Amino acid sequence: MKGGFRMAIEKNVGRLDRNIRLAIVFIIAFLYFSGNISGLAAAILVIIGVLLVITSWLNFCPLYRLFGINTRK
Repeated sequence: MKGGFRMAIEKNVGRLDRNIRLAIVFIIAFLYFSGNISGLAAAILVIIGVLLVITSWLNFCPLYRLFGINTRK
């Protein structure tokens, strides 16, 4: 197998969906850096925020694929 393992990622996150995800990330970041959330809640929300950024950047959400959802037009 020349070139190694390659997995095709079918983009399934649309523009509006991506913008909503990024807006949520900005809200989480604001709450975190303003000190409104801390401890376990902050850790969980930061992890969710990182996942939202990654899925927005890739335009791919594994959960959407699992459930057959596609918001990309």
